[in-house]
Amino acid sequence: MSTKPIGIFDSGVGGTSICKEINILLPNEHTIYLADSKNAPYGGKSQKTILDLSIKNTELLLKKGCKIIVVACNTATTNAITYLRNNYTIPFIGIEPAIKPAALQSRSKTVGVLATKGTLSSGLFHTTAKNHASGITIIEQQGTGLVSLIEKGKMNTPETKALLKTYLRPMLDAKIDYLVLGCTHYPYLKPILRELLPPEVKIIDSGEAVAKQTKTILKQQHLVNNTSQPGNREFYTNSDVAILKSFSTIEGEKAIVSYLDF
Repeated sequence: MSTKPIGIFDSGVGGTSICKEINILLPNEHTIYLADSKNAPYGGKSQKTILDLSIKNTELLLKKGCKIIVVACNTATTNAITYLRNNYTIPFIGIEPAIKPAALQSRSKTVGVLATKGTLSSGLFHTTAKNHASGITIIEQQGTGLVSLIEKGKMNTPETKALLKTYLRPMLDAKIDYLVLGCTHYPYLKPILRELLPPEVKIIDSGEAVAKQTKTILKQQHLVNNTSQPGNREFYTNSDVAILKSFSTIEGEKAIVSYLDF
């Protein structure tokens, strides 16, 4: 089992931000990434649809021999991970907005969360906020339209900047000092966000924490690949290969990026 790959899936290219962190922390592990761009975004879909898509992605990764699966999508985590953990024997790693570290470090006691409707309306999000953000004001903002723009590779465009300015205004008016990115697509907007935000507002996402949790679970389950060879990187999309390729690799690595009908 230890030499089998880590499976990662998301509703498109956004989860590559998580995949990159895993590949950096665990360079000897093989990884297989599924970009379900055909069905992106998940954020506005019903819970049943999100669950069905998550099961489909899980089954495909299991067919490819994955030993652990990272649900690199906030919406899929909040709507499907309990079912996946209860119905499959391999470990699952989920994603949730990094509210806890933001709340612990905030001096203004006001934190902004930019996320999809599916994440902000979920029970897991509100439980996390209740458990870890006592005494903190959370300014929630749906990032409607952002995932679709990122899926088209349109990060640094006037349309994206205009949307972000609109979404950030209530947060800035409330004097946030932390902005939590509650969607794995959104780290690709960091360069623009840093332009639009005052320097004292810090941006935080879940990528590094998820990679560390993946490493921890692999150790606990005795699934660490102890080879000294670099891991293989496989990426699959059911949409535009060129778009996924532009998001998939980190410097100095080779990856196989392919179309797959799923």
